Order: sequence, then structure tokens, then C-alpha cells
Amino acid sequence: MAELYRVLEEGKVGIFESPTGTGKSLSLICGALSWLRDFEEKKKQEEAHLLADEPNGHDKQRQSSCSTEASNCQGSTGELDWITDFVQKKEERDMVNKLKEEQIRRKKREDRLEKIRHNVQLKYASKRKRLEDDETEHLLQLSKQMSTELGPDVLEQLDRSEEELILAEYESDEEKKVASGLDEDDDDDLEEEHVTKIYYCSRTHSQLAQFVHEVQKSPFGEEIRLVSLGSRQNLCVNEEVRCLGAVQLINDRCMEMQKNKHGRKESGGKKRHVSRAVCPFYSYEQMQFLRDEVLVKVKDIEQLVALGKETKACPYYGSRFAIPAAQLVVLPYQMLLHESTRCASGIKLKDQVVIIDEAHNLIDTITCIHSTEVSGSQLCCAHSQLLQYMDRYRKRLKAKNLMYIKQILYLLERFVSILGGNVNQNPNTQSISQAGTELKSINDFLFQSQIDNINLFKVCPPVEAEDDQPKMASPLMQIERFLSALTSANQDGRVILNRQGTVTQSSLKFLLLNPAVHFAKVLKECRAVIIAGGTMQPVSDFREQLLSCAGVDADRVVEFSCGHVIPPDNILPIILCSGPSNQQLEFTYQKRDLPQMMDELGRILGNLCNMVPGGVVCFFPSYEYEKQVYTHWERTGLLTRLATKKKLFQEPKKANQVEQVLAEYSKCIKRCSQVGGQMTGALLFSVVGGKMSEGINFSDDLGRCVVMVGMPYPNIRSPELQEKMVYLDRTLPRTAGQAPSRMLIENLCMKAVNQSIGRAIRHQRDFASILLLDHRYARPSIFNKLPQWIKERTEIKPTFGLAFARRFFQALS
Repeated sequence: MAELYRVLEEGKVGIFESPTGTGKSLSLICGALSWLRDFEEKKKQEEAHLLADEPNGHDKQRQSSCSTEASNCQGSTGELDWITDFVQKKEERDMVNKLKEEQIRRKKREDRLEKIRHNVQLKYASKRKRLEDDETEHLLQLSKQMSTELGPDVLEQLDRSEEELILAEYESDEEKKVASGLDEDDDDDLEEEHVTKIYYCSRTHSQLAQFVHEVQKSPFGEEIRLVSLGSRQNLCVNEEVRCLGAVQLINDRCMEMQKNKHGRKESGGKKRHVSRAVCPFYSYEQMQFLRDEVLVKVKDIEQLVALGKETKACPYYGSRFAIPAAQLVVLPYQMLLHESTRCASGIKLKDQVVIIDEAHNLIDTITCIHSTEVSGSQLCCAHSQLLQYMDRYRKRLKAKNLMYIKQILYLLERFVSILGGNVNQNPNTQSISQAGTELKSINDFLFQSQIDNINLFKVCPPVEAEDDQPKMASPLMQIERFLSALTSANQDGRVILNRQGTVTQSSLKFLLLNPAVHFAKVLKECRAVIIAGGTMQPVSDFREQLLSCAGVDADRVVEFSCGHVIPPDNILPIILCSGPSNQQLEFTYQKRDLPQMMDELGRILGNLCNMVPGGVVCFFPSYEYEKQVYTHWERTGLLTRLATKKKLFQEPKKANQVEQVLAEYSKCIKRCSQVGGQMTGALLFSVVGGKMSEGINFSDDLGRCVVMVGMPYPNIRSPELQEKMVYLDRTLPRTAGQAPSRMLIENLCMKAVNQSIGRAIRHQRDFASILLLDHRYARPSIFNKLPQWIKERTEIKPTFGLAFARRFFQALS
């Protein structure tokens, strides 16, 4: 907490590692909010001091004017001093006036929230008003139905249901600025002032909900103004929209209902007839009431949704209204790390604090958010849809809109052509003559596609990122993302042309090579940034790929790693270099398929199952290798021998089956511990990077021993990884004589290992053994990338022997 406080106070970038079970969330909450409380108090004292000095300002001004008159006699230098003095006084007056306005605004906000907090009658009055408004709305609808005139309007050339399909005149961002003559910051005065706040983001909504519950239990739970942000899928309370299921369908329907709410006008000012549904929850007055309720008492996403249903206000937009006055904003990764989404959500990072939790995969997250892929079938489908739209409404479209549509059609045509297809033919039946993968720089791709003369900044508006990059309702949305990605700097990305059997199977993919270019904007605007996680080792990736490339000075970066709260005797990490028959353990791609290597692994597991109580989790480098070993053991009869001591479970490939397998695994271990007998628990075969290597809790008897088979190096034959390696070798210096590309491969491997072995120890009284089966773990460059709390207790065993493990479990069981 003290180190976190210091980093925030000094405005630095902190990399914090705190193992699961050590109270990381509570430390982040108390440390950050203590700093915020002290910062606000200090700011109030400074304001009071400045305002207290203001009455004496006139005397000082008179003295300064006398001194300036005397100095005027000195010549031209005196004239300059007089001007400087005048400007300085004006700045002081402006600052005092601004402080007064801020004080008035703060007092109004605090009075309003205090009134809501203690005055129950206001809530009842608001509820009564909502009921009256609902009744009025119902009566108005009945009146409209009775007064509706029958018969079509002969002046309309199109069906009224198609009116809204006509595009309003589109202007690119550049054209809007020129037309309005305003800068981006001109609207700031119309918005509520943002107070100093902390943005806390994590990977999933369940992690955010857990954090909010910790805040509620903390000493700050009663006084802090907290708002939880989320996607429409999580916050929408309109059942008509929620039932659509897919994220993009929900987003599209929500936006459509907003347009219906505001109505649309023709060029002559006459309002078009609109008979479409509007969202009853999109009420400005009710959303303001929801905003105040959110700020009065800490609420998680579920409580926010319940409040939205009760007040008939949209939680998605209502929570955004609460951002300026909030002291703590809780949100998913994507909303903070994607610039367009940040702006659309009303998030302003200037001089604020950002805490990114569960940040072990931060680099991959930024890369995924800004990388995108579009298939040949999507390109052909989008071209067909857009062409039909243009042909149908050509006479009703503005000339500028028609020009942009034609440009997009041309882009789609060229994209399909570069894949080796034709937009006018069926993509399913078009075969590709030259299959294979090709990588190009952005400029080379634009030149080869013959689209380098088109201004992509004008064609595509900013795109918001979604929580999990879902399948799009319309292919045009995915193409919009791809076009937006092509506006990146040439050196920061690559375009991958993946040509397969047919156009449908082929694709274009934009790969972001430099995540720092997007993270740099966050680092530049924020006062301080905290990158935290349970397992952050190895941290060199964060320093070099994110912070150094983003222009952050080394002296601004602070690293902090705290040990585990468990006693040293409660963990037994072992690097095993050879098996029971003295076979050296080296699960390289060339040796791991050897029958003797798989037999040796089976003998090790057989010995472990005889002595380890409860559950044993064995991680394999890939699904393919796990299947290969399993089949080999079935053939040799080893599985039957293992099954006499432990019931065997396999990690499923389908995500919806994981919960069921875990429940059966847990039930089996619990039953064995109660009943006793020959079977002592269960053995679970898992995969590194799979469903069970992150976020799953193997505490207590569920994970008394975690086994890591070999070293899960990534596939270096992958075109994406190869291009990333070339990019790093070209842009980063060598470290300790090692090429950056080699460091990347080792770091990716060890991050995956550290995440997997961290599944075992989950609380203070837990105990487990960790077995690393490969002699390469003993190499200093690999060994030093283990988490500190594991590394300092690890034993390296050149020869096989598990007597020490037997003593370990006998002592703690």
C-alpha cells in the first residue's frame, strides 16, 4: 500500500505483482483511495489559501502599479515589466474565479447527493412522477391510434417503412471541423467538470463485480462515489432489445431506437413521419435520477441493472452521466484501451489515475483489440448488400453519400481481387489458384490493391471496440474495423493475405505489431498508471514493448513484487531433470513424441498418484500432444493402472462443458476424501493456454499437485509470430547478448507456465507441490523468469526420487 501511494503521489508508472490470496484487491482499493482522499483534502486547502489571499489582491495591485510607474521611467524594460505584471495579475484573477466556480459546483453536487441520501420522500416523489408519466404516455398512444388517418400518402415515392433507410448527409470528422469552424475542445464548457478520479479496469465483468464487492466491504464503501461501466449486453434493461442476444444486434437496435426518439428532419425542416418503436428507458430526467442514485451508494452491475428496471432508466447511458462526478470508475479493458470507445463513453484521462488489474496479458489484449480479420465471404456479402442499397435508393441519396458508397464498393472489389476472386461471382464456388499466406506492409498492401489514392480517414468513422470481439450482425461492421486499422502508421502493423481453397475460406487480416502506439496515449494523459496482477513475471515485455516504446523514461517506471502469505513449508516447487529410469526429461518438439519419453512421463505420474492426496492437475503444451499421450497410454495399459488410484478427467475443448467437468472433478475428490479406500482423488489432464489455465481456482484438495509437462513454447512457424519477431529485432536493442525475438519466445512460454502453476496456492493455509518436468527449467535465463515467491523455494533435482514429496504431504495432510 505504501509503495502504491508513493507511485500515485509522484506520478509514476508502477508494475505491481501480488500473488492470489495476498489481498491484492484490498491493497489496491485502500492504497489508491487513501491517496485520493489526501489529494482532495490537499487541493481544498490550497484553494482555501488562494481564496483567502484574494481580498488583499487590490492592495498588492496598487503597490505593483506604483512600482511599475517608477520602472516606466527606466525605459523600454519597464514597459515590458508592466505588461508581464498585467498578464500575471489577469491569470491570478482568472484562476481565483475558476476556483470559485468549482467550489460552487462541488457544493451543489454534494448538497444534491446528501439530500438524496437522507431524504426518502424524494424517492417516493420521483416514483410517483414516473407512474404519472407512464399513464400520460399510455393515454397519448391511445389518442394517436384513434386519430390516425387511413390511406397512403400519394406524395411519398417510397414506402414509409423505408424512410429511415435513407442516409442523412454524411460528413467525415475533418469536414465537420471545417464546416463548424470549432476545435475539439470547444464543447468542454457544456459538460460537467470531471473531478480527479481513479479508473480501475480488469478483464471480465465477474472480476469487476468482485472488485466492487471488496470496495463495499472496505472502510471507503460508504463515502466513495463509484460507477460501474459495461456493455449494452450487460446493462440493457429493455427486454425487447436484450432478447436479440448477439452484442452487435443489441447495439444496432439500441442506436436505431435512439434515432427514433430524437426524430429526423428533411432538408426543408419538415419532420418525417416516424412510426417506429422508441426505447421507454431512454429518458433524460430518469437517467439523471439514476445517476444520482449510483453516486450516492456503491453498486455493482447487477444492482445497477435492478435500479434501472425500478426507475425505468437506462443503466448504460445513466452510468455514463455519472462519470464526471465519480471518484472511482470501474470498467472493462476494452473501454479504456480503445481510444474511440473511450471518447464515446465520455472517459477523460487527463491528469487521472488508471489501475489495470489482471494485466499479465495486457500486451496481447491491446494487440487483439486493434487487430482485425475480414473473410472473403464477408467482403462479397458486403459488396452485394451495398450495391443493392445504392441501386434502390440512388435517386434519394445525396451526391456526397453516393460518392462515399461508390468508394467503399471499389475498396471491396479490390480486396476480393487481391485475394484472387471476383465480387460478381459466388465466393463459395470460386477457387483460388495460388493458395498460401503472404505478409505485406500497410503501404505495399494499399499500392498493390490500387487504393492508395483514397482517403481512408474520410471513408470510415471511428469504431467502438466490443468486450469480446463478437461475430458481427453485418459484414460491413467488420469491414469498417479493417478500414480503420489500415489508417495506422506503416511501421506499426502488417496485412496478412491468407489465400485458401476458395474465396470464402480466404481472408485479410490486420496485425498490430506495436501495441505501445495505442498505450502511449493513456500514459501521456494520465497522472499515474498502475499495471497489476497476480503473476506479472517476466516483466521485461512490459518495460520494453509497452513502456520504453511508448517513450516512458526508465526512472519513471517502478517495479514492486510482494511475497506470498503462505508459510515457506506449504509449497514444494521441484524442477525434475530425469525420470525413474534415468531418461532425461526434454519435451522438445523433436523428442516429445518418442515412446520412451511418453512412458517416462507415465511412470512419474504413476508415482505421484500413489502419494499425493486429493487432486492432481497435469498441464500439457497442447491439445494435440495431450491426445497423443493419452492414446499411447491407453495402448500400453498405463491409463488403467492410473485409474486405480485417481479417477481420470480431460479438459474439454468446448467452453460450455468446462463447468460440468470441474463440478464432477470436485465432487469425485470430495467423495474420495470422505469415504476413503483405494481411490484417493482425481487426475485432471489440462492444456496450457486452455480453458483451465487461467481464472480457475484449484485451491485445497482440488490441486495438491500441479504438473507442468515440458515447456509450452509458441508455434514459431506462425506468420504473425515470425513478423513480430522480425519487428522486435529491428526496433529493440539486444539484452544481455540475447536477441529481442528470442526473449519474446521465452517470455511467452514462461508467462503461460506461471499462469498455469499459479492455479494451486490460493489462500494463506493452502499447500501444494509444483512439478516442472524438463531439465531446461534449470537454465538461469528460464529459472529467473519464475515468480519470486516460487523461485526462492524451488529445488532442482537432477535425478528422480520422490521421498521428499512423500514427507511433504505426510507432514501437511
